[in-house]
Amino acid sequence: MGRAYEVRKASIQKNGAIKAKTYSTFAKEIYLAAKSGIPDVDMNVSLKRIVDKAKKSQVPSDIINRAIEKAKSNGGEDYQTVIYEGFGPGASTLIIKTLTDNVNRTVGEVRAAFNKVHKSLGVTNSVAYNYDYLAIIGFKTDKDEEILMALLDESIEPVSFERESDLLVISVNPNDIHKVKDIIEKVIPNVEYEIDEVGMYPKDKINLEGEDLELFNRLYNLLNDIDDVTDIYHNVNID
Repeated sequence: MGRAYEVRKASIQKNGAIKAKTYSTFAKEIYLAAKSGIPDVDMNVSLKRIVDKAKKSQVPSDIINRAIEKAKSNGGEDYQTVIYEGFGPGASTLIIKTLTDNVNRTVGEVRAAFNKVHKSLGVTNSVAYNYDYLAIIGFKTDKDEEILMALLDESIEPVSFERESDLLVISVNPNDIHKVKDIIEKVIPNVEYEIDEVGMYPKDKINLEGEDLELFNRLYNLLNDIDDVTDIYHNVNID
């Protein structure tokens, strides 16, 4: 299986969260994107991209608009992205992405989740070196060659460029994702991204069985229940 399969797996797990958490996460990300730049979707590419993803995830317009309006004020929360790395049951590893306005609260909750299954957090890069940081997009098209040549003409070399069933799936450096989308949208003006993810993807995956698998699932659910956790990446094959 290619990268697209891994992203779909991550999306299935992510979509298992309740709508309230999905809405809350997008509201924070929209607020942060608007606060970090111009709070106008027509003048802030990062904001426009996250708003488009929010709409695709059926986040109500009033939540989107409130987050942008909140960013226009001088007050508001000071959110920051914090990444934690940890060791789970067996040879499993996890990378937990959080968006928080209180680091002490968040690290305490994340550490408590690991403690409940008698596992521990690691230091920076104790786990991440076994993962690739990638932006992955997938969409329906029959213009594979034209898109590849357009990317190469702009000096962008994809990490991977592959056909997954009816989708063209492209992996690139996350720093290039906005430029890549601009290029694709010139070739396909109304393109619909069926995969649109930026995250950490394991170089190798493992299988867990029995008690190890049960503990891993418990740990995953404990982490996923934390409000500040936005994404969980791991190296376990999940059916």
